[in-house]
Order: sequence, then structure tokens, then C-alpha cells
Amino acid sequence: MIRIVVDDLAFAAVDAVLRPADEHLEPVSPESVQLDRVAGAGFAALRRVQESLDIGAAVVTAGGELTAPFVLHLVIRTEERPTTADAVRRALASAWQRAADWGLARVAAPLVGAGPGQLDPEDAARLLADTWRASGAASLPGASLTLVVQRDAEREALETLLAAEA
Repeated sequence: MIRIVVDDLAFAAVDAVLRPADEHLEPVSPESVQLDRVAGAGFAALRRVQESLDIGAAVVTAGGELTAPFVLHLVIRTEERPTTADAVRRALASAWQRAADWGLARVAAPLVGAGPGQLDPEDAARLLADTWRASGAASLPGASLTLVVQRDAEREALETLLAAEA
């Protein structure tokens, strides 16, 4: 099941939230910055890495003070390589594999890769929905993907888009 809500990702009552990141697991979107703020001071230590990660990697950490107990960090860009649809697709595939491995059936996500100079919201939503439906995570008991957006107009447009493609 995929649903779209207007909410704050940091307070989503799910098993895990997706957090777009760079190769050092630093935030790359306003949603990532908000997650970091709400997760608390100790969250930075939870996401510390020894080496740079490759685009397409996904890492699971505890959620700090977030409502969700886990965070799936998706590496969608590096200093040398910008965010692309392929980078997002690879990172999402990795995240869904991690979710299935960890039994994280209920996942919430921002529009990963959407933003100025990146993917448009419709393409980001399609990538999320398509990769989710094709993943093992979608077949977990009670599986759901919640796309979290900022405005009702976004929610309505994406609901129409995804309903037409289902």
C-alpha cells in the first residue's frame, strides 16, 4: 500500500524513515536537515562513517529521538557526482533491500531526489512507487510506504498521478 500525506517526516509513526544523504551521510535536503534536528544531538554519532560511501548505498541506523526507531540513509550524491534519477533508483533499491532484511515493513519517505536542479516531484514519486512495488520490502506483512509532502496541492497531484499508474 502506498499513501501520500501532508505531515512532518520526523514524526511519522512508522518502522523507518528514508533520509537522503551524501557520501558522508550528511543531509542533502530540507527534510534531511529537519530529521537531523529532531533526532537530537546524538544522531550525528549514529551516522558517522569511516569512509566515503558510493552513490546508491543505503545504511540503517537508529532513529535517535525520531518517532521512527530506524532511519534508512540513502546516498544520492557525492561531491563529484550530482543527484540523478539513476542515483536515486539505485539508492532506493538498496534501501528497500535493507528494509526487507531488517523487517522494516512500514516506511515513510520524502520525495527523494526532488528539488531545485534535481528531479521534479512527479519523477521522484514514480521512482519511489516503482522501486517499492518491485521490492521485497513491499511483500512484508503489513507493508506500507507513506510519501510525506509539504502541501495539500502536492498530495492531490501525486495521488492522481500514482492512481493513474497503479
